[in-house]
Amino acid sequence: MTAAAKLLDEMCHLAAQSLTAMDTSEHFRVVKLLGEGSYGKVMLAVHRQRGTPMALKFFPRESTSLFSFLREYNLSLSFCTHPSLTRALGIAYSTPSHYVFAQQASLFGDLYDVILPEVGMAEDSCQRVVSQLCGALSHLHSLGFVHRDLKPENVFLCDSACRWVKLGDFGMVKAAGTKVPEVWYSSPYCTPESEVARGNEDSWSAGSAAESAAKPGGERKKTARVWVSVEPSTDTWALGVLTYAMLTGAHPWAETAGDCQSYLRYREWSDGAKGPDDELDVWAEPQGKGGLVEEGPPVAPQFACFTPLACRFFRTLLDPRPRLRGRPEVALNYLGGVWVMEKERARLEEERKKSGGKVAIRSMKEKEGRGER
Repeated sequence: MTAAAKLLDEMCHLAAQSLTAMDTSEHFRVVKLLGEGSYGKVMLAVHRQRGTPMALKFFPRESTSLFSFLREYNLSLSFCTHPSLTRALGIAYSTPSHYVFAQQASLFGDLYDVILPEVGMAEDSCQRVVSQLCGALSHLHSLGFVHRDLKPENVFLCDSACRWVKLGDFGMVKAAGTKVPEVWYSSPYCTPESEVARGNEDSWSAGSAAESAAKPGGERKKTARVWVSVEPSTDTWALGVLTYAMLTGAHPWAETAGDCQSYLRYREWSDGAKGPDDELDVWAEPQGKGGLVEEGPPVAPQFACFTPLACRFFRTLLDPRPRLRGRPEVALNYLGGVWVMEKERARLEEERKKSGGKVAIRSMKEKEGRGER
């Protein structure tokens, strides 16, 4: 455990002795709901005396331990000093029904509000987001923390053009090296190494209820719990999937599993292509009509619309082998070049003009799930 992780635990124990009770309406004017989830809800509010806008995050006391609440609050307050991390504002209190803390308010929604289904977002905007998220994740990792829940709804916009974004929601953050039960869940954001826990009591699947009903007696056989170490490579995988979603408005596969054909096609390409330790100059001059020529199997169909530079980026972040997965700061080497093939870029731009940018990718949000914390 790093010094930062130890300090965080100490801060939580001290803060538990001094958390004050307060009436929200007495000190804040609540404006509207910004978001909600299994953790609770976030409300936009204005401080009555100072007139400062802020986001109030409410955690139900019946389902939230005081320590987990204080851990997220103190992490955000004292360790999220990077400009692309959402920071708490030094206000934490309790009500009869909730624990509450104030944090910076992002008034332009989240990434789901700017990603169009089957279209995505502009490539330059995507690269701006990736650059900022690389910095935010590298900051957390340098302190010994792993976010573990990187996805579009946790990336908040400070302007409509994604010139400034903030990664938030630190409820699942753990210190690197912490032993936790491995959880497999039905989502492209789930890492391939998690499949060892598929079917155990901690796993989650959209079809689990139907599968259970199909079994005699309505019960499904559960496998033993698997304990693993929390590693930064989890965040790297999620960053790769998120980047794909930003560029295409879709996911590269439905779930990271051995029976998902789209993932298996990617795995075949990734395993047969050059490894991350092999030399490949991604900025080399194009050769022939197709650009850079890479040896190995044909590109997986869902990645055929990307340039060799982007393919190298994805294979670096989405390496099925966690120990060989590139760190977020390595991904910065691939920024600045063209990622989407010219023909595909023209098609996407035409689709964006037709849509007028008014329809977000909320349908993807409905399909995502990580279960309860």
